[in-house]
Amino acid sequence: MQFPALSDLRRQARRRIPHFAFEYLDSGTGRELQVQRNRDALDAVLFQPDILKGTINPDWTTSILGETFDRPFGMAPLGMSGVMWPGAEKILARAAAKHNVPYCLSTVATKIPEDVGPLAGGNGWFQLYCPKDVGIRKDILKRAKDSGFTKLILTVDVPDDSRRERQRRANLSLPPKITARTVWEVMTHPRWSLGTLLEGPPRLRLAESYLDKSDAKSSVAHAGHVIRGAPTWEILKWLRDHWDGDLIVKGVMNPESVTTLVDTGVDALWVSNHTGRQFEAGPATITQLPLIRAAAGPDMPIIFDSGVIGGLDIMRALALGANFVMLGRAWHYAVAAFAERGVDHLVHILTDDMRLNMAQIGAASMADLPNCLLHSTT
Repeated sequence: MQFPALSDLRRQARRRIPHFAFEYLDSGTGRELQVQRNRDALDAVLFQPDILKGTINPDWTTSILGETFDRPFGMAPLGMSGVMWPGAEKILARAAAKHNVPYCLSTVATKIPEDVGPLAGGNGWFQLYCPKDVGIRKDILKRAKDSGFTKLILTVDVPDDSRRERQRRANLSLPPKITARTVWEVMTHPRWSLGTLLEGPPRLRLAESYLDKSDAKSSVAHAGHVIRGAPTWEILKWLRDHWDGDLIVKGVMNPESVTTLVDTGVDALWVSNHTGRQFEAGPATITQLPLIRAAAGPDMPIIFDSGVIGGLDIMRALALGANFVMLGRAWHYAVAAFAERGVDHLVHILTDDMRLNMAQIGAASMADLPNCLLHSTT
């Protein structure tokens, strides 16, 4: 009762983790106008309330890409999860197996695929920042496949770094720089600190495994750039040829790119603007979703994220053409707030929010949602 909404979990997370960790998780880029634009556009999507529909008890079972999940939502990739809470990747992977929803591990996680994949119970998806080095690229794909990850997600909306000014002001680095401020933050957050001591300091372990230890440039700061290259159409075609599972492209915002993506053999499109963390002057994700659905046709699986804070937002995305909805920040607020219990609680919040709101509009199933729309700025 004290934490009925995601905003309550966010507030609790802010208390329990160091400032630099919270700023990394919570911040957008620039003046965060894109973050606000996402929120405003979602709020503008309205439904028509309806009456006398009897008891509404929807079936949340959702099938996508040949798999069936217990909810229409899952866990989006978020880099450096272990900074937000020690062992976050393992906590989320276990929760994905428990609740039968997908969990996406980032290339720049603080755990390696081998340590996380087996915990997800077959629900692990692997997000790729594609390296320039073909040998490293092939090895990462093999490690992901051997670790049980069934789907590959190529993130295409990070061609370069983003400034993320709040994050810079918080002086976040891996490993954290030892300053009076960071020492104070660590000392005043003992649960986070003890957990970090037990798990080991957060590092980009997958990236580090490809560093040349004899190279004078070898460092944690250098590690992320060793495995990341700017994605191109040629790289996408290469991945299609070398990955024998489902291939998802994340960061699709331009309807004009859809035809080429489909022709390349992509299995699903992921509509996302990186939750306003990369670029400030773009459209809201929910605004682009119907346009991309129209360009892709009715049969192409579409995943949606960016700015989702509750079950009502999930309903909005499903009504406007998404087959599945992902949340990133939300799960990390939950983990930072209450570890495993926080994840269970967030599943309850999202599910109950959907159920109660669908009762208000008389939607007996998720398939009814498009017919219940009243108005949208899209």
